[in-house]
Amino acid sequence: MEESKEEGSKEETYYVLDASAFIGGYEIQGNFNFTVSEITEEIKDLKSKMLFDQAIEDNKLFIREANQKSIEILNETISNSGDTLRLSNPDKQLLALAIEFSNDNKKVQVVTDDYSMQNVLKILNIHYRSVLTEGIKGVYNWKKTCEGCKKEYPNSYNDDDCEICGSKIFKKRIKR
Repeated sequence: MEESKEEGSKEETYYVLDASAFIGGYEIQGNFNFTVSEITEEIKDLKSKMLFDQAIEDNKLFIREANQKSIEILNETISNSGDTLRLSNPDKQLLALAIEFSNDNKKVQVVTDDYSMQNVLKILNIHYRSVLTEGIKGVYNWKKTCEGCKKEYPNSYNDDDCEICGSKIFKKRIKR
C-alpha cells in the first residue's frame, strides 16, 4: 500500500483553479491546469482577466467541464454537509472537476480562497491551497435555523422567514 502512494507522488499534479487564483495573482504551475467555463463570469478586474486570457493563449490553462457522475457525488456530499447553501454554480463545477480527477487517480490540488470550497475539499480529502488567505482550520456543516425560536429547517426550505414565529432564517455553522 505504501508503494502506490510513493508512485502517485511522482505523477504531475492536476491543478483546478478557482477565480481567486487569478484574482490573487497565482502563478500557473506545471502542465495540467484546469478550470471551468463559468469562472469567466467571476473574473471581473482587468489584471485577473489578462492573467486568465494569457494562460489560455499560452496553453497553460484548459477549460473542462466535469462529468455527470462527479456532479452527483458532489451533490450528495454537499447536501450532507449543508455547503449547498453557500456554493455558487461555478464553485460546484470546479469541485466536481476535482472529484473527477481524483476518481481517475490523478494527483489533484485545488487553488481557491473560498472557505466553503475548502470545507468540501477537506471532507472529500482532496488537497487544496489558498492564494491570499490562510485557509480553513476545521470542517463545518451548515444548518438553516430560525433566529427567533431556533427551529431548524432542512436545506431545501426556501423561505427566508420562519413558518412558526416569522423571524429570519439564517445559516448556522456547526463544527463537525
